[in-house]
Amino acid sequence: MTMPMLFTPLELRGVTLKNRVVVAPMHQYSALKGHATDWHLMNAGRYAAGGAGMVMMESTKVARNGCGTVGDTGLWDDSFIEGLARCATFIKQQGAVAAIQLGHSGRKARLTRPWEGGKPLKGDEAEIYDWEGWELVAPSAVPHSERAPVPRAFSHNEVRDLVGKWGDAAIRADKAGFDVLEIHAAHGYLIHQFLSPVANQRTDTYGGNEMNRMRFALEVAEHVRSVWPAEKPLFMRLSCEDDAGWGPAESIRLSRLLKDKGIDVIDCSSGGTLAHSPMDGERSKKYGYQVPYAEAIRKEAAIKTMAVGHIVHADQAEAILREGRADLIALARELMYNPNWAMDAAQKLGADPDFLLVPPPMRYWLAKRAKSAFEGKPSTWSNGLGNS
Repeated sequence: MTMPMLFTPLELRGVTLKNRVVVAPMHQYSALKGHATDWHLMNAGRYAAGGAGMVMMESTKVARNGCGTVGDTGLWDDSFIEGLARCATFIKQQGAVAAIQLGHSGRKARLTRPWEGGKPLKGDEAEIYDWEGWELVAPSAVPHSERAPVPRAFSHNEVRDLVGKWGDAAIRADKAGFDVLEIHAAHGYLIHQFLSPVANQRTDTYGGNEMNRMRFALEVAEHVRSVWPAEKPLFMRLSCEDDAGWGPAESIRLSRLLKDKGIDVIDCSSGGTLAHSPMDGERSKKYGYQVPYAEAIRKEAAIKTMAVGHIVHADQAEAILREGRADLIALARELMYNPNWAMDAAQKLGADPDFLLVPPPMRYWLAKRAKSAFEGKPSTWSNGLGNS
């Protein structure tokens, strides 16, 4: 039997992923003053133990004023390294590649957690610390929505300084033991704000025409690549369509330039500039609704891509790879539903009859059951005894 492409290794620079299943970065909003906790260790660890080839930890902020909520993780100080290093070490102990995303929220900051309404904070909440250091800043003094406060626009020199903060955080990520780094330039956060003709109203070299609006993203990529070890891959996540003036054509042009700066993979997402989420629209009701972006950028920019967005089933993920539409498959909500998705997919595709993807405490018992005379299938195969 031919090995399913989803479970073939992929080499990226000096790093080899055992399979093409990637745990997408998912905000947990659970840090304590920016520090990772046992929750982060458990959350990342369960996905690694579940057989994923790479586990990418959530958007970790490069500056205090880059935090979106009270629970964001940070890497703007060496004190954050230890907690994240625990996570990276455990991920790698399970045979997965440890990855982390670095970001800055820009004007989408100082908010309550999503399940608390995502409302602007006042500064007197119990969990708030360093309110003054958490200034609301952005490329331009343009609020994210009608109910949001107006941010202060960065000066030209502050923009240049921000580039350095991404590099400093990348150095700390390397010290923490992560082997893949992703720059978050999507979902209406800071780098995406610079790219957007809606959010970016600057008149200096970081605003105006498309090349100027791309400048910050390119400078961040170039600087991070210069300090991130040459043998370690560098990703960038883009909102390839934001329904607000930044779309696939712009993303393809930027991706070509990013490849020249040393970016290895484009992580293809969408939305974030406007106040509503792309998850609320008609487009997002379909399986794999963002896969066409990964396919177009892979073809037109000649760079590896990662597909994400309502990729739910094993055969669906396999087809995306077989058809040459992407090089990696990222999952988020479906992994929340089933942290062992990679193991489950490997069984359904016949890729791992002996459960070698998972650690011995799981492997032994699951392989033993599979080789027994048990008449049924695991719960993920059916709705119940009447539909097996």
